[in-house]
Amino acid sequence: MGFFSKIFTWWDGATIGTTLWSARNGEHVGTDHAGNKYYRAKTRVPAGQPFAGSERRWVIYSGANDASNVPAEWHGWLHGSLDGVPESHLPPARIWEAEHSPNATGTVSAYRPQGALERGGKRAAATGDYEAWSPDA
Repeated sequence: MGFFSKIFTWWDGATIGTTLWSARNGEHVGTDHAGNKYYRAKTRVPAGQPFAGSERRWVIYSGANDASNVPAEWHGWLHGSLDGVPESHLPPARIWEAEHSPNATGTVSAYRPQGALERGGKRAAATGDYEAWSPDA
């Protein structure tokens, strides 16, 4: 199923067409710790087009296409905040820095507050510190 999923699906990694296009038209710049591959176009945007003279940059995700899997330094590079490859400009990691955690929205490990339906839908009773607004008051 792996080969056919690469042909027909785009939400679980790059399709074969995207991978071939990236290999032909792009220059592989680097890979992050999660396995995402970063590319830049071999040519700049031609004159007369939006963002003329700028450089096209993109990422091929190693797993599901989830933008929260891009580390902050590579996000800055993708958006043009950094000119060079991030790995050459980063300071060493600090001991207090936390590891990257992916976006958990829509998963079992997502945050669910006290009144959420997934937690029984029981909210705490109102304490009386709320006064409803009335347009006539």
